[in-house]
Amino acid sequence: MSTPHTHLLALHGWAGDQRSWQPWAELAQQRDWSFSAAERGYGQLPPHQPSWEPGASARVVLAHSLGPHLLPEDLWQQATAVVLLASFGAFVPPGPAGRPVKAALRAMAQRLTPAEQQAMLREFFATAAAPAPPSRLPPGPLEQGIDEAGRARLLADLALLGRCCGLPAGFPQGVPVLIVEADDDQIVPAASRQLLRESLPQATVWRLEPAGHALLLNDLPERVITWIADGCR
Repeated sequence: MSTPHTHLLALHGWAGDQRSWQPWAELAQQRDWSFSAAERGYGQLPPHQPSWEPGASARVVLAHSLGPHLLPEDLWQQATAVVLLASFGAFVPPGPAGRPVKAALRAMAQRLTPAEQQAMLREFFATAAAPAPPSRLPPGPLEQGIDEAGRARLLADLALLGRCCGLPAGFPQGVPVLIVEADDDQIVPAASRQLLRESLPQATVWRLEPAGHALLLNDLPERVITWIADGCR
């Protein structure tokens, strides 16, 4: 009888890159699990979308913020468990609550120019890190330099943020789901977090405090890996 094998497939969020998953990859390696990280290609790392490893019996999606909406439908359909980190179904909540979010997305898009992008992204990262200092954030595209192609991807994904509505296409039914959200999240509106919980009523929900959108908690990777190892319970 073959030994069950676990494959974790990770997707970073807007303006991030795959290096943020390094602590998670090291923990997976300690358990002899496979780990693959998608790369959107905002900075100097080339875009890359991994696939599930053939023969993996446990296929777990780890996705931060916009990440779930960047996974192709066919890969979603094969997932056997899901971890959603500071994520959402609809980033822009319906009704009046969505108006300031739409305005913020427009303003960010207008500032994604060679002259203003660095200042805008530094402001974004400071807000994502809060209440922790931005110095706690892992390395990202901003330090590498963002060229015209990376800027085009950032703009395209800002537009995608505005269009996200509900769970991603292909999201598997009946699999274990862990929602990790931050009470101090200043990026994903509270109404959007609530919509995600309502769309996945059977999910396990961890509400972390104090923590912001970037979930800069040293023990979080170990806690999530343990949840997966324990059968997603």
